[in-house]
Amino acid sequence: MWFRKASFWASGGTALLIIGGIASGLPVRADQQGSKPPQKKPTAKAPAAKPANPGALVFQKQCAGCHGAKGEGTAVYTRPLTGDLSVDQLAKYISQNMPPSGKKCSVPDSQKVAAYIHEAFYSPIAQERIRPARVSLSRLTVAQYRNALFDLVGLFQPMPGIEKERGLKGEYFKSRHYRNEDRVMDRVDPQIAFDFGDKGPIPDKFDPHQFSIYWGGCLIAPDTGVYEFVVRTEHAMKLWLNSDEKPLIDAWVKSGNDNEYRASRYLVGGRIYPIRLEFSKSTQGVDDSDKKKDKPAPKASISLSWKRPKLAEEPIPARCLLPQWSPPNYVVNSPFPPDDRSMGYERGNSISKAWDEATTTGALETAGFMAENLKRFAGSDDDVEKVKAFCRKFVERALRRPLDPEIEKRYITQQFATTKDLKIAVKRVVLLTLKSPLFLYREVGLDPNDSYAVASRLSFALWDSIPDEQLLNSAKAGLLQTREQIQDHAKRMLADPRAWNKQRDFFLQWLKVDQYPDLAKDSKKYPEFTSTVAADLRTSLELTLQSIVQSEKSDFRELLLGDKVYLNGRLAKIYGVSLPEDAPFQPVALEPNERAGVLTHPYILSSFAYVKSSSPIHRGVLLARNVFGRRLLPPQDAFTPLSPDLHPNLTTRERVALQTKPTACMSCHSLINPLGFTLERFDAIGRFRTTENGKPVDASGSYEPSGGKLVKFNGAREIAQYAANSTEAQNAFVEKLFQYLIKQPIRAYGATTQTKLKQTFKESGYNMQRLVVEIATEAALPRTK
Repeated sequence: MWFRKASFWASGGTALLIIGGIASGLPVRADQQGSKPPQKKPTAKAPAAKPANPGALVFQKQCAGCHGAKGEGTAVYTRPLTGDLSVDQLAKYISQNMPPSGKKCSVPDSQKVAAYIHEAFYSPIAQERIRPARVSLSRLTVAQYRNALFDLVGLFQPMPGIEKERGLKGEYFKSRHYRNEDRVMDRVDPQIAFDFGDKGPIPDKFDPHQFSIYWGGCLIAPDTGVYEFVVRTEHAMKLWLNSDEKPLIDAWVKSGNDNEYRASRYLVGGRIYPIRLEFSKSTQGVDDSDKKKDKPAPKASISLSWKRPKLAEEPIPARCLLPQWSPPNYVVNSPFPPDDRSMGYERGNSISKAWDEATTTGALETAGFMAENLKRFAGSDDDVEKVKAFCRKFVERALRRPLDPEIEKRYITQQFATTKDLKIAVKRVVLLTLKSPLFLYREVGLDPNDSYAVASRLSFALWDSIPDEQLLNSAKAGLLQTREQIQDHAKRMLADPRAWNKQRDFFLQWLKVDQYPDLAKDSKKYPEFTSTVAADLRTSLELTLQSIVQSEKSDFRELLLGDKVYLNGRLAKIYGVSLPEDAPFQPVALEPNERAGVLTHPYILSSFAYVKSSSPIHRGVLLARNVFGRRLLPPQDAFTPLSPDLHPNLTTRERVALQTKPTACMSCHSLINPLGFTLERFDAIGRFRTTENGKPVDASGSYEPSGGKLVKFNGAREIAQYAANSTEAQNAFVEKLFQYLIKQPIRAYGATTQTKLKQTFKESGYNMQRLVVEIATEAALPRTK
């Protein structure tokens, strides 16, 4: 079995997974790697002893006390010796900083020990030799679990595609009744934000005393989480969301003077949900004197807003509304513990009691929902054969493979044999299926060359969800065996909105804003920077990313060098662009000689800044870790940044240089600071500046690539230009995207995989969409046993 090679052990019901990565210790001997141990030769004379490695002698004498005999770490210094410095960079660091106290290591000894450390357990080759990476058996991540259930339940009802037109379909009636004979007009409204005053929607066609409007369509949820919906109106209204039965907000019968109504709902990001809003202005329950011709009609208005998870309230924008119909969709509400992200991406590499309980709760919740809606999904709630057919399809698609007789007997036949109550039988089938390792784990029990395993790997890579019918049909027909066959499906699946939703989440994580950083700023210094502005900036970044990544070229270099940013009228006023105050989001140029791509987007710059000032350290860490892929150790001691109030005459650059001056700090800050300083022409809200505290802003900086020479820059555009064409940055992007999509280490797919993907990336003109296809294809290919 392939997964016997996946380093999986079970003990006491808990899976222990070895993902690969960096191991400590000296090189593994050939006999430890599985080779046949050398046979003793029948010679009388023993071979001459190999001279001791001079670097090893220095290490054992001067370094092992803190770092361990095999570089594994000790109580003094707990981290293993790993990293991405070249031999020369490592030697320079050792000569300047080691040991931390006392006489420093000499330059000659530093060169010797650096060469030894790098060859023994520091370099990528050494890491692979010490602990080869493995494709590990993994459970579904939380996102994959929620997406899989959404799509699994959605199989049993029609699912419309997403059309280009945006907004909600409005049906306008000249009475308070929704009767066809009273319908005046139909149209698509981009947003629900109307102030009719004491008139009707069209004064000469509507009685201002009474009219009604019915808005219907779908809502697209950008994020996964709890959304708060807000309706404001002086008159009667009802709001339905993802339900045909119970309104989310019911204010049809009003009491008191309340004009604002709120309710919350948990939604899965990237999916569509039916939404319906009914509004009625009438004299029902009002003094008849209001209807007198000589008396003005009461005023009427209505607006529909939302608060996305961790963002400020805003009118629901047109891009998130569709005028088409959709049935209600299933969302599991059970809370889950977060997935492990210690490797930089979510991994399903461990099982906890909390996770096991969450899957049980989710299975119970889903089983109850399916049983209560049995007639809707199975076409009948009393026809045994129809219900069994529904269960067979449910189990087959949940387990992502055809059912063999043993599975069908265990999961379906036996459950119906023990009860005559069809709903109870269905609940048992659903519970057994959703708690099965065959559902919760990606490819348990499958040969890696099996076509259904290929289909599963491809669908989870691109969608974080189960295969669709077209993919399973190809698996059944044996048409998922060659690279070309798999690649054709990957290209098809890339057009599905689920693919962009997963990519969007990657780019937000790559830029370290996936957790919604707190963008609160000092109200005295930045009075214009409100929570609404912060929410607008988030939208601006998402639109900017989508416009570049989903373009025909999808050029990685444009992501770092593009001169267009999406702004609306509110943001334009703050960032020096001339747009009408009510202008919708549109691409505009901001300081083309200074800004460059997403790294200088105001949202990113605001996120990596303090309340009152910029933060070269945070911005430098973003560049070092995420753009160039460098490994940085966490600070040995927590520290508080120097307040601008303590040194009012210093610039931010000068304060940072002062605080990080100690030798212990400069081991990392010699890399971080010069990168962060290149973004110093942008203040705490990402606004361009040339002076700070009456002094010219110094945006000069530098970067020493691993194994390369020091490169100097002046300003953001120069560092962005370098990064866009840097092999180091391109390699880092390929690796991070691979690991996010596949949720496994790239080294586990072969020593040459990253090199091949990087070459393909280059040949495509650094097309990010094609890179996604290549990564998904590479990971889905049949594997050797």
